Amino acid sequence: MLTRYLLPILGVVAFVFAVRQMTAAQQTAPPTAPPVEPAKSPFAKQLAGSGIVEPETENISIGTHVPGIVERTLVKVGDGVRPGQPLFRLDDRQLKAELAVRRAVLESAQSALDKLNGTPRTEELPPLRARVAEMQAGLADQEKQLSRLQKLGSAASEDELTRREAGVAIARAQLEKAQADLALMEAGAWKFDKLVAQAAVKQARSQLEQTETEIARLTVQAPRLNWSSADDTTVYQVLQVNVRPGEFVATAPGQPSIVLGHVGKLHVRVDIDENDIGRFRPNLPGFAQPRGNPEVKFPIAFVRVEPYVVPKKSLTGSSVERVDTRVLQVIYRIEAVDSALFVGQQVEVFLNADVK
Repeated sequence: MLTRYLLPILGVVAFVFAVRQMTAAQQTAPPTAPPVEPAKSPFAKQLAGSGIVEPETENISIGTHVPGIVERTLVKVGDGVRPGQPLFRLDDRQLKAELAVRRAVLESAQSALDKLNGTPRTEELPPLRARVAEMQAGLADQEKQLSRLQKLGSAASEDELTRREAGVAIARAQLEKAQADLALMEAGAWKFDKLVAQAAVKQARSQLEQTETEIARLTVQAPRLNWSSADDTTVYQVLQVNVRPGEFVATAPGQPSIVLGHVGKLHVRVDIDENDIGRFRPNLPGFAQPRGNPEVKFPIAFVRVEPYVVPKKSLTGSSVERVDTRVLQVIYRIEAVDSALFVGQQVEVFLNADVK
């Protein structure tokens, strides 16, 4: 009895459930509005491209002259720095020890040169003059003894006469040597010895200056840029700091240690698709819209064109974009005084291509 009525009822319930599921699946879902409306262009003929906000000076990637361990970081993100201001410093203990050695070598070379320039010393001349006088007296004594022996004639032996003559010759040679030593001391140092000593001083001073330069290079400073509106009073903003005390930094290309930029006037680097380059003209009016806020528009002014067409690196996610697309990069200046934009932010740029 139970099976007779239960199975038909279950079949009817399953049929009704299947019909309802099929009906619900065939219904069209109501359109849903996106949380943020995409940017739209008001121009009939337009050129559009994605852009990246950058400083007026572009991003300045600060590196290091030599590899080493960071001793101290002197700035933080958001600080304002002037050209030549120290940013961070590397460990310089080894070079300071080398600097002390260089100073000692320079002092030794300078002392050797001063010694040559100071010759002859007044204290060295009297002993030499006395030596000459002594040799003169010795020669006179030998000559007198020879003269007396010669006056004896045949009474003097030939051997004694020969010894006296040799004594005179020896005394005369000793006198000449003493006179030559005195003349050499009175003449002072040889000019070529002075030149050698001067060269040694210059070499030691150059090595000292080289070590001082190496120590100065361990302190990385904000650069001085040669651009139209920048001078030593320009203030750069620290946009990013990627070094900490104790970290090792190298000279190889890669992540910059510190990123600076002059953000007095923000620029936008716009990628114009290679298919739209033929329709692009400088000074086209337009505006920029930050992503996620299509109601805000920032007027822009043309600055320059980067004449080299490069592969596109920033993809917006559109289905018509290709990874092999090349773009012409155009720089625009944001004219808004208080533009609530940040360096590195993506914006959509629309240009009025209908303007002649």
